[in-house]
Amino acid sequence: MKQQQSITTLPPSPEAERRARMIKYTIAMSIRVLCVIGLLFARGWWLAVFAAGAIFLPYFAVVLANVQGSGRQRAVLRPGGLLRRTPPPAAPPTAGTGGSTNAAPPNDDATRNDERGAA
Repeated sequence: MKQQQSITTLPPSPEAERRARMIKYTIAMSIRVLCVIGLLFARGWWLAVFAAGAIFLPYFAVVLANVQGSGRQRAVLRPGGLLRRTPPPAAPPTAGTGGSTNAAPPNDDATRNDERGAA
């Protein structure tokens, strides 16, 4: 039995992925701003912690924002063989049939009107 295509197996849209990366970057840079403000009021070893945050957070923010997706994504399922149905060709009436055009075409492989794998 064929497995059906599910919308949940598709990767996120480019807009959704871009928005998620922008949110991660904004959060990291907001923490950096807090570190810079913390430098004004910190004393002792807290000064070194806030300085390290202010200096190294931009690098980690860019790396975090540019990570492509998560490892949880599965491969996108492709639809199975597509079936295209074409209408039977219109046969011109022949002189020997008496004008009757309602006769059904013979049912054999030569007159088959569907194609597998064509879109």
